[in-house]
Amino acid sequence: MQTANLTFQVNLLPEIGYCRSRSQSQNIGLAKTTLRSKNNPLLLTRGLCCQSSQSSFDMGPAISTQTSATFRSKRNIQFAMIQPSDANIEDEDLEDQTVASKTESSGNVFPYVGVACLGAMLFGYHLGVVNGALEYLAKDLAISENTGWIVSTLLAGATVGSFTGGTLADKFGRTRSFQLDVIPLVIGAYLCATAQRVDTMIVGRLLSGIGIGIASAIVPLYISEISPTEIRGTLGSVNQLFICIGILVALIAGLPLAKNPIWWRTMFGIAVVPSILMALGMVVSPESPRWLFQQGRISEAETSIKKLFGKEKVVDVMHDLRAGSQGSKEPDAGWLDLFRKRYRGVVSIGAALFLFQQLAGINAIVYYSTSVFRSAGITSDVAASALVGAANVFGTAVASSLMDKQGRKSLMMFSFSGMAASMLLLSLTFTWKILAPYSGPLSVLGTFLYVLSFSLGAGPVPALLLPEIFASRIRAKAVALSLGMHWVSNFVIGLYFLSIVNKFGINNVYLGFAVVCVTAVVYIARNVVETKGRSLEEIERALNPIV
Repeated sequence: MQTANLTFQVNLLPEIGYCRSRSQSQNIGLAKTTLRSKNNPLLLTRGLCCQSSQSSFDMGPAISTQTSATFRSKRNIQFAMIQPSDANIEDEDLEDQTVASKTESSGNVFPYVGVACLGAMLFGYHLGVVNGALEYLAKDLAISENTGWIVSTLLAGATVGSFTGGTLADKFGRTRSFQLDVIPLVIGAYLCATAQRVDTMIVGRLLSGIGIGIASAIVPLYISEISPTEIRGTLGSVNQLFICIGILVALIAGLPLAKNPIWWRTMFGIAVVPSILMALGMVVSPESPRWLFQQGRISEAETSIKKLFGKEKVVDVMHDLRAGSQGSKEPDAGWLDLFRKRYRGVVSIGAALFLFQQLAGINAIVYYSTSVFRSAGITSDVAASALVGAANVFGTAVASSLMDKQGRKSLMMFSFSGMAASMLLLSLTFTWKILAPYSGPLSVLGTFLYVLSFSLGAGPVPALLLPEIFASRIRAKAVALSLGMHWVSNFVIGLYFLSIVNKFGINNVYLGFAVVCVTAVVYIARNVVETKGRSLEEIERALNPIV
């Protein structure tokens, strides 16, 4: 390894690539080498003219500064040349154009993100609708056995659907997968609403689960691939916001149950409406440019970029896509590729984040908050659960505004820390006899703070972060695999939570959740990378170099 110390005499000219003579300019490159001055730490990336055999560069009669730089190379370095420059472009104009290109766009991604988020809302609605309806549908259908199966059947279907979603997204594209997803969502909701027997209800819940499992995989995937880098965090967290809205709507929809016991059928039937709206919306929504580019459908990718970002962004986005795939002729990954050395590290992070998310107790709170409040003496248990849903929506809205400012990693660490403290409060509420007279208000307060903390990071970040850290060729399947972990753990908690509470006591269960939250903070601090402000292609090149 050799080192060449070169002293550059830099003239601060308004022109880029200017040199004294025409003959000199033929051997001159636009050096995009990073230089630092002792007096000015500003990074100089433009305006350096380099002669091939000299260590001093004279660029004309202008103000000069002496800048020293050290270059290291395996070979003798005589000059730094990245790309030729034969145009006289004013630096100020170039900077103005760069700023303009980042801020001005004739496209608008918000309507298409909104259409995709109908899938997220259905996700939350089907999760939450059983909370208030379970007791009433059990009486109506004469279910005397463990009603946990009504909860867990949805989760079993969602596990299957999450893996199916990755395959559909790779084969048919993102928008077509949304349209196919409507089939199980509509049929499942209809069967649940009209069920006269237990087996019909179970089939309906299974199909609804498959539908929300597919949605859980393709909604964050689609949003991440159509969002501009500078607001990708905010738009990605909207996915979780709509999940929270769906849960809140389901909890509010249960309020008439006290006066109308068969209202539960209407609650399930409501889900048909947003399902159909999502299918119709996807007819006019553009396909992911990244998926089209991977399929070799270049002209369609450019058309999609025009629709999403405006025609002025086509060149920039296509350049990023080509740079991200430069030198790579690899086909889409198979399932076994996810476990190979090249990818298994980053895939394990995705699985771990969702595992922590579920084992920290969020869905136990969502499913059984009504029962917990009732046991604590809260008279209006459904209203208390609706209050928790409102906290979820509020916290997620706040997280959306912070995602691109504070970053993903710090929000997750803060979130899990708050969840641990809230679970500890809940555990002490049911343990210390001195707190027994206040167990009702404290249980609501602890649950409220827990859900609020969850919604600030642990809820929205994993689904946003995973499409960012996974390479394009494994993105759909890796997201599906991670969500599979989400649904498996979700299934187990939904099926056995009440049994575990009866065996160990609610105080010990909450204490266990607190331990999981603390463990999650330590894991995130050691393993998770920050992705804010970086394009998907930049993240891919950093975490998944071409081999």
